[in-house]
Amino acid sequence: MHELTPFVTLLTVHVIALLSPGPDFALVVQNAGRYGRQTGVTIALGLSLGILLHSILSITGASLLIREQPALFAMLQAAGGGYLLWLGIGATKSALELLWRKSESHASPSPAQQLIGNRKQALAKGFTTNILNPKALVFFLSLLSTLVPADMSVAGKATAISLLWVTSFLWFATLAWLLTGQRLQQKIQQWTPYIDGLCGLLFVSIGSMILLRLVLPA
Repeated sequence: MHELTPFVTLLTVHVIALLSPGPDFALVVQNAGRYGRQTGVTIALGLSLGILLHSILSITGASLLIREQPALFAMLQAAGGGYLLWLGIGATKSALELLWRKSESHASPSPAQQLIGNRKQALAKGFTTNILNPKALVFFLSLLSTLVPADMSVAGKATAISLLWVTSFLWFATLAWLLTGQRLQQKIQQWTPYIDGLCGLLFVSIGSMILLRLVLPA
């Protein structure tokens, strides 16, 4: 039972973090609602692979080296903040275009047509969104350094990383699956401009805060 305690605590903290709305959550909601189940699940896989890499870097000490190098960590923050800002601007533009098409009664591309381009990009978009998030680096570094003992066996550390990865994928994939049920999908399609707008606002807010902290350090 004592050996299970770190794993139970690790999973509990991680699940609470997964349930908190953030860039990963918004990315799944926005893209699963618009492009369908396959794209949503693929993005979930990309996000979970980003979490897997963060976990590996944290448990091997690589993340600590990045964190302790101010210039390198600042570069990561700038890249992450800029990417989230770019996602937010894109989502906002998409929301405005959809509202314009709706008001002008312009036909928008069918979900099947939209899916073709996004299917190839979904995995990369999910992975990039997570791996470039500097908050994720700090979170997993703190989580694993605190809850995984340094003297834990290699098998134990591999188990901890695997649990984080599998839990992340199952959560985001389940979210994508639920959002793409037939009835809910029809309603979501009607609300797509507003979902894009809210997700865009979230991306822009988080990205801007990250960049502002670089320019105006406390």
